[in-house]
Amino acid sequence: MSGTTVTGSGPTAGGLGVDALRVAYHQGTLTPAEVIEDCLQRADETDDLNVFLTIDHAGARRAAEDATRRLRRHGLPDLALFGVPVTVKDLLPTRGLRTTRGSLLHKDWIPDFDAVAVERLREAGAVIVGKTNTSESGWKADAGNRLRPATVNPWAAGRSAGGSSGGAAAAVALGIGPIGIGTDGAGSVRIPAAFCGVVGYKPSFGAIPYWPASPENLSHVGPLARSVRDCAIAATAMAGSDPRDMFSYDAVLSDGVATAPGRLRIGYTTTLGFADTEPAVAEVFLVTVDALRQQGHELVELTGGLADPYPIMDVLSAGHAAASHDDLAAVEDYLDPGYAAVIRRGLSLTAADLARACAQRHAFTAELRAYLGDCDVFITPTVAVEAFPFGRDGPETVAGRPALGLSWTPFTYPFNLTGQPAITVPAGLTPGGLPAGVQVIGRWRDDMTALRAARNVEVARAWRPDPTALPAGPGSGAGTSRPAGQADLEGAAPS
Repeated sequence: MSGTTVTGSGPTAGGLGVDALRVAYHQGTLTPAEVIEDCLQRADETDDLNVFLTIDHAGARRAAEDATRRLRRHGLPDLALFGVPVTVKDLLPTRGLRTTRGSLLHKDWIPDFDAVAVERLREAGAVIVGKTNTSESGWKADAGNRLRPATVNPWAAGRSAGGSSGGAAAAVALGIGPIGIGTDGAGSVRIPAAFCGVVGYKPSFGAIPYWPASPENLSHVGPLARSVRDCAIAATAMAGSDPRDMFSYDAVLSDGVATAPGRLRIGYTTTLGFADTEPAVAEVFLVTVDALRQQGHELVELTGGLADPYPIMDVLSAGHAAASHDDLAAVEDYLDPGYAAVIRRGLSLTAADLARACAQRHAFTAELRAYLGDCDVFITPTVAVEAFPFGRDGPETVAGRPALGLSWTPFTYPFNLTGQPAITVPAGLTPGGLPAGVQVIGRWRDDMTALRAARNVEVARAWRPDPTALPAGPGSGAGTSRPAGQADLEGAAPS
């Protein structure tokens, strides 16, 4: 790996958002074929960042050419994602396109079916660019595996892009299309989104069907994008019940996130009662708190605290990993050693351990809902640390304490246990020049209030990440940004 990042040269077609692409298609200034060609070129130029496991050059060009012919013959169709380039994390099956799950066990698998989310993306007109990098079965918080090294953070070659949807986050940050689809079982959409300076949305559990199923009932399918609106557009296209996912429901989502939510009562915390946060990250977060207060919202610091639910997460994740690989002795040589260790731990658990963790999960969910009180939403830092050094699975310390378990990302996994909607929005740069995110958590199944509040964060922030003007050179530690008030490149509603 050379460790270099691509130097931006101004706006590109792949750096446009969904609304801007639709306008360009309608006006005839761009075609889907031209946009896909730009995305494929940018993907090839940034190959040393390990963003993709598979780039579908032929399939993406074919689909984009079909869309271009349709556009010329019949005009712009009423499809939310018509001609829009989308990447898909390589945990989700894609018909006719290699799906490795980041594993030597599946390195040659070409499914004859799509995941439900992918089916719906295609039905909405999306063009699949390729399959983005992930850890094996999404087990850890970087995006590397034995098929490909981890994804490099586009903002700094010496830093991780996070995981396990790190490839999706980097693709969006680099302008390889406006939308990446990830999965999130403990923060795997939100962590890399925060590290790479993009928006990441974990919808309410079941809002987007997850099939083939993730057996631990913690994982959510969710979009990453450069704007809250683009996340909402993608999620709306994928949402709704499906009989193949028994937990899916008819979620009421829309892309109308610019609708003012009115004056909100917003709770905020940098601890949840058990967490430490690095001062550099807390500083960015508290600036956002002040900005929301200046918008007229009521900001309430949440006092008291919760017990750390990590032990619950640990048992559920390990137990269900073991259920997927109870033949460990036969396959261990093919697995990431760290993932094999998780499976081995899971095989040591009893049915009583799993049943107890399920009961504790229900109790924690009730406790957290009570903690929210009468707040409409509440906000936290997304991750408690800056993007950690490349080549590690996590940082060594958090605020001066040893990083144990998931103590460096204490604000993400609780909401996989509760199933609440959670959206991370890039809010600023730390003094070290790395992106930091603010997470908006909504009430159970109240995704629209959370999305509109996230849009408020987006409007309030003083920093706008530029997806096509990233730092060049190994070890670069600071990215470029545009002045507050400059129109968003991605073509979202004006801030």
